[in-house]
Amino acid sequence: MTRRTAIGAAASGMAAVLAAPMLNLGRFRLFAGQDDGYSARCLRLLQESTILDMLSPLTIDGRWSQWARSPEMFAESDYQKYQSSGINVFHHAFGSGGPGAYEQAINYFGSINALIAGSDLYMMRIDSASDLARVNGSGKIGILPGLQNSEHFRRPSDIEFFFGLGQRISQLTYNSRNLIGDGSTERRDEGISDFGVAIIEQMNRTGMVIDVSHCGDQTTLDAFELSKKPVLITHSNCRALVAGHPRCKSDEAIRALGGSGGVMGISGVRNFVKNVEPTTIEDVIDHFDHVRKLIGPEHLGVGSDMDLDGYDDLSPEMQASLRASYKDSYGFREKIDIEGLDHPKRMFDLTEALIRRRYSDAEIQGVLGGNFIRVLTEIWPQQP
Repeated sequence: MTRRTAIGAAASGMAAVLAAPMLNLGRFRLFAGQDDGYSARCLRLLQESTILDMLSPLTIDGRWSQWARSPEMFAESDYQKYQSSGINVFHHAFGSGGPGAYEQAINYFGSINALIAGSDLYMMRIDSASDLARVNGSGKIGILPGLQNSEHFRRPSDIEFFFGLGQRISQLTYNSRNLIGDGSTERRDEGISDFGVAIIEQMNRTGMVIDVSHCGDQTTLDAFELSKKPVLITHSNCRALVAGHPRCKSDEAIRALGGSGGVMGISGVRNFVKNVEPTTIEDVIDHFDHVRKLIGPEHLGVGSDMDLDGYDDLSPEMQASLRASYKDSYGFREKIDIEGLDHPKRMFDLTEALIRRRYSDAEIQGVLGGNFIRVLTEIWPQQP
């Protein structure tokens, strides 16, 4: 199959899955070795939705940067893996920071732009609401470049510069303190600084999305108070269900999110979902339920915080390096992934789980991407 043939076949979207072998009770098997299938309702919802994962790097292990240097290494089999996941838009973002944050960011956006340009038959950069409207029918993988820190903004004018490089979303802090505010694992959280106020004001003027997923509690609340536009929590979980975890958000923060008109993406990282075993996909849905009860389903989305394969498949060396880069308060256990959400078809399993919890079609389509699309359209500049 040629690249153009692959793109043409993908343009029909999820319709092809309905030709998969039918099991009893109206279920369909999508891949070899699958004991059970997915319901017709699940497949229809995935087919009809534009699906966003608001924190899902293309790869955690660094292969994406190799593809950027040599786009011909991104094969049709790689494309098929992403396209068949059902996810239309991947928010591709990593933590960054330190003395060279500005240079790091320039190199990062240069690399992701090189990958998209070199794989233009497979990928498209998401710059606007119109891109969100057409990505599903394009057959391409939508890439939304971002960073999980704003330390590369040396001054407010840098925001316009990076917007020009394709950055449409920026997390105010990662886990540590920067000149804007404090991260979730800092010993103390003093909230947004005067410099941070100027950064938020310029992000609002530019139309760059503010993300507070890794921010400390006071920094998170300050961002909701200061921003004139909705603020997002792209990938986090509910502290009410995981007592004391610094990467989870308090009910106060979740209510502030609702008041701002923002959306919260729920992650599938094991230690953010539950602090004891067993930890299952049903525990993940408990977090969706908690946000729905607090502020309504229109504020829910998905931010898996992993690539399509998850963390547990990383090499032992990469596992050790990853775990060593976080404080003990992260509470890593033997596994990081959750069964059912640790494979490329995780959106199928998530949709089935929402169906089991009696979410309506409209609520599920909102979770899969509609809610994030609504708020991104509100924040980003309108196209002429």
